[in-house]
Amino acid sequence: MSDKPLQKYRVLDMTRVLAGPWCTQNLADLGAEVIKVERPRLGDETRGWGPPWMPAADGERRDSAYFGSANRGKKSVTIDFTTAQGQALIRELVLQCDVLVENYKAGTLARYGLGYDDLKSINPGLVYCSVTGFGHTGPYSHKPGYDFVFQAMSGLMSITGERDDLPGGGPQKVGIAVADITTGMYATVAVMAALLWREGSGRGQHLDMALLDCAMAFNSNQAVNYMASGKLPRRHGNAHSNAVPYQVFDTLDGQIVVAVGNDSLFAAYCQAIGRPDLGADGRFAKVSGRLQNRGALLPELSRIMAGQPSAEWLARLDAAGVPCAPINDFEQALADPQVKARSIETAIALHDGATFRTIASPLRFSETPLDYPAGPPTLGQHTGAVLHERLGLSDRQQAALRQSGVI
Repeated sequence: MSDKPLQKYRVLDMTRVLAGPWCTQNLADLGAEVIKVERPRLGDETRGWGPPWMPAADGERRDSAYFGSANRGKKSVTIDFTTAQGQALIRELVLQCDVLVENYKAGTLARYGLGYDDLKSINPGLVYCSVTGFGHTGPYSHKPGYDFVFQAMSGLMSITGERDDLPGGGPQKVGIAVADITTGMYATVAVMAALLWREGSGRGQHLDMALLDCAMAFNSNQAVNYMASGKLPRRHGNAHSNAVPYQVFDTLDGQIVVAVGNDSLFAAYCQAIGRPDLGADGRFAKVSGRLQNRGALLPELSRIMAGQPSAEWLARLDAAGVPCAPINDFEQALADPQVKARSIETAIALHDGATFRTIASPLRFSETPLDYPAGPPTLGQHTGAVLHERLGLSDRQQAALRQSGVI
């Protein structure tokens, strides 16, 4: 196996829940050694966010599948950093780490002498990534928050959901914690960029990553459309604000998605449904016309699409090169031959012999392919090994720390 891209780096992971752990799981997938610091006896709170639970060889409850989705490939060490001895252990580990990622409220770690300025003084090359709800500046920097809050505040929910005048209309959150996941991805990019900059400068830096910022950035073209026009975008349900037809259609026996993103695809779509006249109609031939006249076009398309079963339409549209798809649940998605060919599902052997099914990293490298030698760790699974190998603590020293509740 070739070296992984981040194999030479060591990360101290002081995160929990999702946004921070998603970042550090990406770094672990890419080969970094990730040491996850958790609270003694309690750990990352998402360990208890079940059912469903991760499998265990003895059939006993282990940790939630939610926890497993964001923590593979890490080493779990339990340290109570609210104690002076725990803080000393963290500082010793920092001396041997390239990156620290944390997602406590702004100022929390600084209260324990573990803020960026504190640790920069002992490791000037440290890349210190803080993931918070609102960032370390601004009037809301002291506030806590979860993904739902930022989907609401950022405007994302205002453009997500069915139109108010239709059944079920109103703002909706996205079905996954998109602000968390997006922030985790942006934080991953920021950490890697800071490491690259350090290669030339020799200096680390503080990365201030906020869920609100990342949720705002995620709004992308919709937010910029508003900034350019002054017109607030409306909810279109499964339709698209800048493309027609780009939506769900009812068929004779179900529903499919059709995504016509340009004028040539619209012409091909009209041929495939047996209505080339619509593609030649001056009202609809160009995207601007289809947007202006969607009220006239879509009822006719809906009538046509309702006349044939889904399989027939999918076959016709595929043959014409028009993007389309069935609306799969997870069972159907995982069984899709393209998903199987891409090895998107993977099975990881856990340390107790059980097997954990999960989604593989979508990152594909020709020279440094990724694999998953370790699943999500049990709480404190690596405490003894890490403290011995990294800090040279003997069994007797560790026993004393356990006795006092530090580890």
